[in-house]
Amino acid sequence: MDTIYGQLQGLKPSQLKQLQRLYYQRLPGDRITTPEFAQRLAAISTEINQPVCAYFNRRGQVIRIGVGTPRQTQIPPLELPRYGAERLSGIRCVATQLKAEPPSHSVLTAMALQRLDALVLITLTGGGFERRGGGATGYVQETYLAHLVAHPEERWTVSPPLSLDILTQQDFLELAEGLEEEFRKQFIARQVDADHDRVLIVGMMTAKQSKQQFQNRIMELERLVESAGGDVLDRLHQRRERPHPQTVLGAGKVQEVSLAAQTLGANLIVFDRDLSPTQVRNLENQIGIRVVDRTELILDIFAQRAKSGAGKLQVELAQLEYQMPRLTGRGQAMSRLGGGIGTRGPGETKLETERRAIQRRIARLQQEVNQLQAHRARLRQRRQHQEVPSLAVVGYTNAGKSTLLNALTNSEVYAADQLFATLDPTSRQLTVLDPDTHAPRSLILTDTVGFIEDLPPPLMDAFRATLEEVTEADALLHVVDLSHPAWQAQIHSVMGLLQQMPITPGPILLVFNKLDDVGSDELAIAQEEYPQALFISATQRLGLETLRQKLLQLVDYAVSV
Repeated sequence: MDTIYGQLQGLKPSQLKQLQRLYYQRLPGDRITTPEFAQRLAAISTEINQPVCAYFNRRGQVIRIGVGTPRQTQIPPLELPRYGAERLSGIRCVATQLKAEPPSHSVLTAMALQRLDALVLITLTGGGFERRGGGATGYVQETYLAHLVAHPEERWTVSPPLSLDILTQQDFLELAEGLEEEFRKQFIARQVDADHDRVLIVGMMTAKQSKQQFQNRIMELERLVESAGGDVLDRLHQRRERPHPQTVLGAGKVQEVSLAAQTLGANLIVFDRDLSPTQVRNLENQIGIRVVDRTELILDIFAQRAKSGAGKLQVELAQLEYQMPRLTGRGQAMSRLGGGIGTRGPGETKLETERRAIQRRIARLQQEVNQLQAHRARLRQRRQHQEVPSLAVVGYTNAGKSTLLNALTNSEVYAADQLFATLDPTSRQLTVLDPDTHAPRSLILTDTVGFIEDLPPPLMDAFRATLEEVTEADALLHVVDLSHPAWQAQIHSVMGLLQQMPITPGPILLVFNKLDDVGSDELAIAQEEYPQALFISATQRLGLETLRQKLLQLVDYAVSV
């Protein structure tokens, strides 16, 4: 039976049958509507005293009938065809309206959210036939034609009131094809690499955050997206006391995000916070494209960057631990339980099977991580037997740790201006002349994965073997990017994470890097706040000799206490 959507309360069976018969109507391919169909739709709407919407594909077939406004009867985003920002959906809506007035903002927004080819709004006379200028107008008083536009400052345009005769003479195919040609030109003009995700960043600012803190977090999220290989098209945010439990954002802002994604051609929404499985599912249902949170983004970067077997092992473990609770709620999508031929199947049994398989894989990976942990412990013990002091280079991601390691040891460890360029710990030997004895002394420097604010718990657990390089080192070299606008917050983030380690790390030497990119005012602030720190430039090799001598003093102090 053909489904009628929307506000059906109070409708008689005979009225529902009239609505269902509309599914058997068909329009000529080049006509936006016909006088006959418009009058029939208006007659039914007048009888039930409610708006009625009919949705057509480009073949002129009715694909959806709804009782209510276009906002109330719109097609869910996941049921719409996804062609991208260069095309329309291939669907048009012919709708009635009880009042003789232009389409409201909510109606036009519904048109934009669905990327309709066009929206025809038929206003009713208020009852029966009336005479106007000697001719019968039937139930239709006047009509409006609305459609999207490719202008960057506008989303849509609405015609002045049109008579039904003028409206039905419009060439629909010429209109739709002309619009798509304009959208195609605009899309090509701003087109990005097709291999990259086109990302819309969404943030939610709470009362606990200052404006500067929020801006720094959004900038960091943008860097994370770029590090993952995505292209940021735009940023949207909302200020709320607390996140909405179902969608994080308010209903109006979710609608705005959906419109922006449609307009810009985004294929991915990235939120600046962790989302629950329910929130992700609700957002994807309302926006119509994939939604990921900050943790999933970071996990994706780690998956791309892991090169060694150990690194890949730990990333897989972190991803599985993240995915495990998110299997809940996928039962409906995975289930084949239902009524009728071809709808019966394993249903939730498949979900349970997948959950058990992931649990077994997690247990196996956890065992391998434990073995990796033991192997690294043996390597550290061997170094300790050789009485070679060790230092772990720590710091916020992209602070310049790998670049500094290369500059100090003349190595070629991978270094790049991107977040999480280093995942696997890399140890190199540093030889320094003792200023007292003039004899060469050896130190082991270990580059570690960069820290980040709110490091995802799955990563903290899975990378504990890597982070043990921090807790087992004789001392720490804490590298800070002084050119970053939030360097003070980054210091606090790193120190906070170090304090969470199961074993208290050794003494720490604070080193401010990228001195060549810093103004005198910022340098003065850092020197006053941290008078014991060193100031260097790893790329320009400024202050490295002083740093080498300080490292000797640091390990001597660490070994003596």
